[in-house]
Amino acid sequence: MPRERATKKQQELLQFIGDFLKEHDYAPSYREIMSALGYKSVSTVAVHVDGLIVKGYLTKSDKSARSIRLASERSDEEVSHLKWLQSEIAKREAAGDSEQEVEALRKAFDILQN
Repeated sequence: MPRERATKKQQELLQFIGDFLKEHDYAPSYREIMSALGYKSVSTVAVHVDGLIVKGYLTKSDKSARSIRLASERSDEEVSHLKWLQSEIAKREAAGDSEQEVEALRKAFDILQN
């Protein structure tokens, strides 16, 4: 299913976040975004960020400062979880566990991977 297209303002925000992440290796704060893009309030930044999360362009960890990431990037923790899940699927297949259990793990893997 294709993503909903980002608005012009959202595209500018995505570009800024991507550039900031490359330069600093951490995400910008909402105030930094507000200043850089000339927004009048932090709530405007939050509206655009939330819209990009809903559209699938960004991810954000709850209750974690500077946790905005481009959806195409994965945190070390996410990569670790995916690797563990892959190994768990392989182990259970080799052990002859029920197909239902293995299929449930595969579905979880697919959900996390997307």
